[in-house]
Amino acid sequence: MHAIEKILAKNSGKERVVPGEIVTAKIDFAEINDLYLQTIYSFYEMGGKRVWDNTRAAFVFDHYAPAPTIKSAANQREMRQFAQENGLKFHFDTQCGVCHQVMPEAGVIYPGMIVVATDSHTTTHGAFGALGTGCGATDMACILMTGELWFRVPEIMEVRLEGEAPDGVFPKDVILHVLGQIKADGAVYKAIDFTGSYVEKLDVAGRMTICNMAVEMGAKTAYMQPNQAVLDYVSSRAVRPFQVETTDPDFNYSESYVFQVGDLEPQLACPHSVDNVRPLPQVLAAGEVRIDQGYIGSCTGGRTEDLAQAARILKGKHIPPYTRLVVVPASAEVMQACMERGIIQDLMAAGATIASPGCGACLGAHEGVIAPGEVCITSTNRNFPGRMGSTGAEIYLASPATVAASILNGRITDPRLYLKEEG
Repeated sequence: MHAIEKILAKNSGKERVVPGEIVTAKIDFAEINDLYLQTIYSFYEMGGKRVWDNTRAAFVFDHYAPAPTIKSAANQREMRQFAQENGLKFHFDTQCGVCHQVMPEAGVIYPGMIVVATDSHTTTHGAFGALGTGCGATDMACILMTGELWFRVPEIMEVRLEGEAPDGVFPKDVILHVLGQIKADGAVYKAIDFTGSYVEKLDVAGRMTICNMAVEMGAKTAYMQPNQAVLDYVSSRAVRPFQVETTDPDFNYSESYVFQVGDLEPQLACPHSVDNVRPLPQVLAAGEVRIDQGYIGSCTGGRTEDLAQAARILKGKHIPPYTRLVVVPASAEVMQACMERGIIQDLMAAGATIASPGCGACLGAHEGVIAPGEVCITSTNRNFPGRMGSTGAEIYLASPATVAASILNGRITDPRLYLKEEG
């Protein structure tokens, strides 16, 4: 069996499972974000009294943090009341950050577990050797009542990433390239196992970026076999003992793709689809693309390493007049680390607006939404019309380094130009 199948088998009390089989599995941790007040209503409508385990569920207020409207404030108030009434051990209020960042920081994510959250990008936690997936309000209400959820065991496809990335090519570039090849519907309800020499050497932040965007190919979940960087991170934080599952040597993937990372250039996902991916030099060859806003943040591109990439390019420089750069650290811990290293200060000196940790404009809610006719280059994960504001705007997805180089130049720019100068 694959490690994912072993996790499903363990949590459903079976010796083995096979693709297509329906199982009911125990959930190790459940998370509800502030878009899903309906979860509480469904919980009571179905006869719920108390959360099944107050140490295995949490609310995270990240999409509207701090609350930008009366309605979002009222929703959060009801969620706080529910959390207090059920004595939830973990609660992440508006000061904490993005759910996919704060949960690993709090130690509730670890190898071999099943985590379900009301957010599609829960595939992020495959970076830790966990099975992470999203669900809606009704399924989450069932989890809060019973601690269980049904799953169809997914087919498992391999995406093997080999080689060493050249200077100026980052994990975001790698996953954008994969997306451009496999396409947005290439892994619907499948699990993606990211393997290969590139993955084996990848740090925690890079692994999270790649697993995060597996859902943009339709994947049910993502997985990476934990390396030493992951084990060190988790061992220093995990609130429970954990078991690392491994894939049997004779396991056969439903399909396999192989990508040579050493051949890549910086990538862009162009409007208006996440799989409309082109090498950055190809976009530049087609003509100048002027930029109104750069955005660095989210569960895909808001970690310390991401902000450091941007600061490396922007330090000692300043963005042009009438442009703006919005930087949203993924969590309070990330913001604190970046302040201690002087990264926040360098970004502010370059003209960046630093917003409080959260999802902000990634979903078009607040803290940097864009107007009709504007062009934004962003380290976030989706670029369909209206995602970050007006349906009349255009969104390019890129690495934080490409975002920084582009907003510094006022037009889409290859970050290798600045990195070469630095070298």
